[in-house]
Amino acid sequence: MRRARLTYYWRRQSSGCQGEIGEVNVVCTQCDKPETQCECEKYCCFCQSQYNVRLCVDGLYYCPDCREACDVRVVEADAH
Repeated sequence: MRRARLTYYWRRQSSGCQGEIGEVNVVCTQCDKPETQCECEKYCCFCQSQYNVRLCVDGLYYCPDCREACDVRVVEADAH
């Protein structure tokens, strides 16, 4: 059984160097586990909705409306 890796890409700016692209694992801020292993009660961090909440790149759960309003991206599972 293959596990999906939850990742997002970030651009690091360092003095004197071009930006570098790196890979970072995103985990729930409460339990430090990826979304697929998280057993926390999932609700939107702003409106407390439990409808279609997903883990986003900042480690918090958002509903679709709050994700759009805050311009936060969902952490996608690696399709490979």
